[in-house]
Amino acid sequence: MAMSGHLHLVTGGPDRGHPAQPRLSIRIVLAEDHVAVRRNLKALLDREDGMTVVSEAADLQTAARNVRGDRPHVLVLDLEMPGGSSLETVVRLRCLAPDTEIVVLTMEPSPILARRALETGAAGFVLKDRANDELPQAVRTAAAGGEYVSPRVTAGLDALRGGADGNGLTPRETEILRLIALGHTSAEIGDQLKLSRRTVEGHRARIHHKLRTTTRAELVRYALDRHLIGA
Repeated sequence: MAMSGHLHLVTGGPDRGHPAQPRLSIRIVLAEDHVAVRRNLKALLDREDGMTVVSEAADLQTAARNVRGDRPHVLVLDLEMPGGSSLETVVRLRCLAPDTEIVVLTMEPSPILARRALETGAAGFVLKDRANDELPQAVRTAAAGGEYVSPRVTAGLDALRGGADGNGLTPRETEILRLIALGHTSAEIGDQLKLSRRTVEGHRARIHHKLRTTTRAELVRYALDRHLIGA
């Protein structure tokens, strides 16, 4: 029998004369490659009323296999998993398992990354250091067909969606601007984004030209004003 992708939870009490309907449990596949972290996340989710972790995965191939086999309501997926690109896996699973919603976990509080994850088909974006407080809510929201983003990232994401790069910055330039404002050198930015230092310096020059700025301090103020970094 086909499994519904979303849970429709009854908010009111049962009608008089009719038996109460049992509450469905949200079935979860948990994909996290660090054993201790995965154990803690499983304990967190299994403690929640109406949630069950039905299987675990330590790499992307196992995660995809478990989603196809277990047909969960929600996949909780770490964005730094061995075996390939987690974001490409999100795209693939949205096609192969459209009834499974995906909540991604990351250490990186990047609104650019959040936008990319949501655009690829994720329903949730949760920062790992806030998982104890936010992951159960994100899972419930995703299972109900909604979208959840960690509040620390929400303002920056809203700014991007509303045109934070309205001065002509491309998404790549906006991400480089954010990393510059956070204090990273061109070499460090190149390592993170798999770009040469020369390419990063070229982006930096275009960012200054488009924003009519000359110093890093001005870029920091621009990023702060648009919530691309925290105060």
